[in-house]
Amino acid sequence: MERFLGDSPFRVLLKLLLVSLIVGMFMHSFGWYPLDVIYGIQRFFVGLWNMGFRAFDRLFGYIVLGAAIVVPAFVIIRILNFRR
Repeated sequence: MERFLGDSPFRVLLKLLLVSLIVGMFMHSFGWYPLDVIYGIQRFFVGLWNMGFRAFDRLFGYIVLGAAIVVPAFVIIRILNFRR
């Protein structure tokens, strides 16, 4: 058991209690709660997901915008070169 925990179970328990107390006091001083942290992480990943798809949407919009000029120009050039 000590090999897995890295120390005796009692000392690991004391260390965990001390760190939990410090983190709990820190979170309480800022008005944070465990669910706030979980919701914050969830909002971060949802925002990242949405931003990724917004980037694809913007990329697709740029392609369509450029194609409105490039495709007709290509067709005109091909027609002009076909006559020669």
